[in-house]
Amino acid sequence: MLFRETGNSEMPTVILLHGGGLSYWSLSPVVELLKESYHVVTPIIDGHGEDGGTEFISIEDSAKKLLAYIDERHSGRVFAIGGLSLGAQITVEALSQKENAAQFAVVESALVIPMKGVTPFIVPIYKLSYGLISKKWFSKLQAKSMFIPDSMFDQYYDDTIKLSKQSLINITVSNEAYMLKDSIIKTKTNALIIYGEKEFDLIKKSAVLLTQQIPDSELYCAKNMKHGELSLAHPAEYVRLVKDFIDRCKRPVF
Repeated sequence: MLFRETGNSEMPTVILLHGGGLSYWSLSPVVELLKESYHVVTPIIDGHGEDGGTEFISIEDSAKKLLAYIDERHSGRVFAIGGLSLGAQITVEALSQKENAAQFAVVESALVIPMKGVTPFIVPIYKLSYGLISKKWFSKLQAKSMFIPDSMFDQYYDDTIKLSKQSLINITVSNEAYMLKDSIIKTKTNALIIYGEKEFDLIKKSAVLLTQQIPDSELYCAKNMKHGELSLAHPAEYVRLVKDFIDRCKRPVF
């Protein structure tokens, strides 16, 4: 896992984790809106982009690497951690492994309820279809479904072809088998849980479950939006929502 840093390191640190199949660049519009007020760190998850040579093992392994970075560089705690999809699962797992890893967390479109009956088919399907990721027409369809603007397509395509078959299989298996740990209830993090109104039911149920299990949490439904659409396609709205949430949490309760 590689770590890119933007802004003044003396400011509060915000860590943002990209979604599966993407990389740090997908967060650039959000980083631009945050960098004047925060020290923004954008990890590159194993197997992706510039870290394509490191095989992705699991969500749990990625969370351990994230926490090791926080321990080494930030004295064990940061101001906030946010993530989308795979990045959101890693965020949740990090909060489950260490109860005081961050003061705030933003969890967008996280799957924390396993998808039953899917995993046995992943390996044979990907062995047959892996070659498609090198086809530009296929990448353009994928990019459109992930709200990647045309200006970022070349970067997306270049990073896509760096993703190894084994990393892709491991990412998908880990993503679809991930189960929320009981230890999440011990977290001392204030968490904003986001899901899109047009996402499939298991993501919506996961969002509700996270809100039930994280003591200081708030649920937000992004109206008329699909998976990841809020942060990827509407960064200003995403940042406004996050800042409003943090402000509410900071206000004294009388």
